Amino acid sequence: MTKYDAILVGAGQAGTPLARKLAVAGWKTALIERLWVGGTCVNVGCTPTKTMIASGRVAYLVKRSAEFGIRTSGFAVDVETFLRRKNSVVLAFRGGSTKGLLKTPNLSLIFGTASFSGPKEITVVKEDGTSEIMSADHIFLNTGAQPFDPPIPGIDKIPYLTSTTILDLGEIPTHLAIIGGGYVGLEFGQLYRRLGSQVTIIESHATFLPHEDDDIAKEIRHILEEDGIQIFTGTNIKGVTRGDGIRLDLEKPATEGAASSWAVTASHVLEASGRRPDTAALNTAAAGIRLDEHGYIAVNGQLETSVPGIFALGDVKGGPQFTHVSWNDHLIVYKNLIEKTKLSIEGRVPLYCLFTDPELGRVGLTENEARAKGLNIKVATMPAAYVARAYENSETRGLLKVIVNADNRKILGAAMLISGGGELMSVIQMAMTGGVTYDIVRDAMYAHPTFAESLNNLFAKL
Repeated sequence: MTKYDAILVGAGQAGTPLARKLAVAGWKTALIERLWVGGTCVNVGCTPTKTMIASGRVAYLVKRSAEFGIRTSGFAVDVETFLRRKNSVVLAFRGGSTKGLLKTPNLSLIFGTASFSGPKEITVVKEDGTSEIMSADHIFLNTGAQPFDPPIPGIDKIPYLTSTTILDLGEIPTHLAIIGGGYVGLEFGQLYRRLGSQVTIIESHATFLPHEDDDIAKEIRHILEEDGIQIFTGTNIKGVTRGDGIRLDLEKPATEGAASSWAVTASHVLEASGRRPDTAALNTAAAGIRLDEHGYIAVNGQLETSVPGIFALGDVKGGPQFTHVSWNDHLIVYKNLIEKTKLSIEGRVPLYCLFTDPELGRVGLTENEARAKGLNIKVATMPAAYVARAYENSETRGLLKVIVNADNRKILGAAMLISGGGELMSVIQMAMTGGVTYDIVRDAMYAHPTFAESLNNLFAKL
C-alpha cells in the first residue's frame, strides 16, 4: 500500500487545481482520473458546447447579413470542419491541463478507476489492468455527474443522443426532438436550429424555466419561438417508437378541459432532462460516506463528507452544477486546509449564465425569491432595445432586470438577458461583492458606447 498525504479522485475543475496546489504546498499527492483531465467542463461540457455555439452564431449572422448591407449567397454546414474545430479546442485545453499536472512536483497523475476498499483506502484499477492500493488521511472526490437515463417507455429501443454523444454527431438532424426544457436543452436547441434543423423541445414541467422570474422566462421563450423552435410545456412523453423516423407520443394532462394527446416524429432525439451523480464506481459504502436522497454525496459547509478528512467537490455533491462552483469549491477547501481559514459554501451568491443568444447572465436573488423572503424591494426592468450599443448592433432582443433592497440600497440580484449578458452581469456581481449600493452604480461614468452604460438608465428606473 502506498501512503499519500492527499488522494484526489477526478481531474475536474476542482480536482485539478486542488491537486496542484496541495502538491506545491508540499503534500505528497495522487490524482486519479478515469478518462480525461479537465472533467465535464473541458471535455463534454462548457468548452465543446460554447465552441459549437460560436459556429451557430456565425450561421445566424450569415442569415442576417443582408440587414447589415452585406449580401451573401447563403451557406452550407461543413460538419467535418465544425467538429474538427470543436475537437481542436478541447484537445488544447485538455493537453494544457495535463502537461501542467505532469510537471508538478510531489504530484502523481494516475489513469484508472478508483474505488474505496476501506475507510481511508483507495484501490485503483489502472488502464493496463494492474491494481494499486493507496491510502491518505485526506481524500477529495470530484467525480462529477453524467446524463440521466429517462424512464420513458421505449427510450431504450432507440439510439437517443445525450449531451455527451451529440457532441460527435456527424450530421445535422432534419428534426431534433429534445426531452427537457432546461439550460442544456435550450442551448442545443438554438444551436441546431441555427444550423438548419427543425427543433421541438418537450418539457414536463408546466412552467417554462421555473427557476427564472416570469418576465425573463417569457422573453427567453419568445426569442426561441421567434427563431422557429417549437416548445411544449406541461407535456409528458407516453412512449417512443422507431419506424419511419422516431415517434414520440405526447400527452398534456387535463387542467380545465380534457387531456390532449398527439405525436411528434423526429429524425433524432436528445435526452436533456437531467444528470445523476457519478458515484457508482466509488463504493462509497466501504468508506462509510453518506449519500443524500438523490444519490449525491452529502457535505457540510466546508465540503467535508460524513467521514472526517474526506471531501466532495463539484457536481458530485449536488447543488448548482456549474464549473465556477466547482472551481470555487477547490478554493474553499484549499484555503481552509492550508491557510487555516474558516470559509464555507453557505451564503455563496448564486450566479450563472444561460448561453442562448442573447445570453442570460444571472446573479443573486430573483424577484420571486426576494418577495418570498419578505424583503422590501425595488425592481427595475428595461428592454434590451433601449441600450444604444444593442441598437447599433441590431441585437435588440432581451430584457434587463435588477432587484434592490429598498431599505439599504444594496443590490440583491440581476438578470441580464442581452448580447454579452454574462459580462454585464459580472459588472453587477462586482458591485454586489464590494457592497456598492445601486445609486453609486447608477451615477457612475461608463465609456460610451458600451453595454455597461445601460446600467445608468436601468438603475435610474428605480
